[in-house]
Amino acid sequence: MIDIFYKVQIHISGHFCCPIHSSGTTWTQEIVPLIVSGGDPASVEILPSWERVPWLEETQASALNLNLNLNMMPPSFFEVNPRVINVMRNPKDVFTSAFYYYGMAAHMVNPGQQSEFLHTFLEGKVVYGSWFDHVKSWLNAEDQGNVMHISYEEMILNQRCSVTKTRRGLCFSAVQDLKITDRCLFKNMKRNKMSNYLTFLDKIMDQTKSEFLRKYWKNLLTPAEAEYFDTVYKDKLKDVKYTFVWKYN
Repeated sequence: MIDIFYKVQIHISGHFCCPIHSSGTTWTQEIVPLIVSGGDPASVEILPSWERVPWLEETQASALNLNLNLNMMPPSFFEVNPRVINVMRNPKDVFTSAFYYYGMAAHMVNPGQQSEFLHTFLEGKVVYGSWFDHVKSWLNAEDQGNVMHISYEEMILNQRCSVTKTRRGLCFSAVQDLKITDRCLFKNMKRNKMSNYLTFLDKIMDQTKSEFLRKYWKNLLTPAEAEYFDTVYKDKLKDVKYTFVWKYN
């Protein structure tokens, strides 16, 4: 499988969405097809999110999704230098989302106790590896011209501006940004069965355990866990100059 992956041919016309797991993948899979289609609602109503912006092996798609570090990309990626949307998210919320997702998805390993999974997450022993390594790899990319950085938090704070920023990052001319913004509101995505994973059978993704679109870290982490998380965060990112939207005291 590794040999097959490294032989994948990336096309110069492609666009990449690079959020690490639980960092805004579904939202990006909603925004990008709407931008590419000029705001056509059918782009998010006919196909489920994982088919609209599929994974790397679907090499003919106009937009592809991956959760990989930059140094894990196949050689063809560096040859064509495609446009990349690097979506980041407060790692506390990434942890929270991952904890619930691992518990509801049949293909994932049971996360165990929350306190255990916290250490597993911070040590990078999770699917797609360390959040810290992923974020640093893309922030340190040599050619930043084709990499657009945006955060999940920015999407929440000002969704209209986030849609416009994403569109410009993909080099698309002005489209119906306001219409796209409305389609991508949390409440509207939650009602769209092609975006909320309700088309999955319960034996694959059991949303009776947790809704796919869920809440934030303050609903899960204890004060002591949050403090420990902050300590690890500061150590791992002490050399990073990028200013994140979220705050760590």
